[in-house]
Amino acid sequence: MLIGLNRPAQRNAFTKQLINELSAAYTLLESDADLWVGVLFAHGEHFTSGFDLVDVGPDLATGKLELPNGHRDPWRLDGYWTKPIVAAAQGWVMTLGIELLLAADIRVASRDARFRQLEVRRGMHPFGGATIRFPQLSGWGNAMRWILTGDEFDATEAHRIGLIQEIAPDRHGAIDRAREIAATLAERCAPLGVQATLSSAHTARTEGEQAAIARRHTEVARLLSTADGVEGIQSFVERRAAVFTGR
Repeated sequence: MLIGLNRPAQRNAFTKQLINELSAAYTLLESDADLWVGVLFAHGEHFTSGFDLVDVGPDLATGKLELPNGHRDPWRLDGYWTKPIVAAAQGWVMTLGIELLLAADIRVASRDARFRQLEVRRGMHPFGGATIRFPQLSGWGNAMRWILTGDEFDATEAHRIGLIQEIAPDRHGAIDRAREIAATLAERCAPLGVQATLSSAHTARTEGEQAAIARRHTEVARLLSTADGVEGIQSFVERRAAVFTGR
């Protein structure tokens, strides 16, 4: 599923409408069994310049920035998610843009991408997951270097600290590469296996390693009892590519 931020004339600055539309897209991805992986990208020259504070500021000030009932949190802070997200970023990747990348599972950025977590320079602190995920991903010092100062950093630094996994030559290359990675997940990997892998990793991170260890044998047995599990073993025996159905 391709999910494109589409407010390029305003550098994809997030209004309440854009937040709700992204939330609706993520809700569809997570709930539709025929969708196995999502690609998050942005139209135009920039990923996002952050919040449109004229539109969103009053709700932030009152603490009432709410999503429609039944919609998933676009920063993926509302529990386990089962579908992987591959994100492609370019140009400005400001504030919540970094947090959208942190919420994704695999991230690619163009060489011209510029990153900045500048909430502290606006009298706020990051509230879309950066204070939680950035230190986990990049280590305390690397995260605090950029979260506490609000300084700008480039794609090379983002790659060094693990915020992105690959650097593409330009924005088109970043989107193409994200789609290639997503296609690998959708065409070659068993979706139930991918979902179980994400679940195990989430469990280890939130509940501890022992919780993930305790569930591993039961989960493998469950997967091997599915049609895709049978197909995976049969394709190995027959030395051919597996054809998975998500069942």
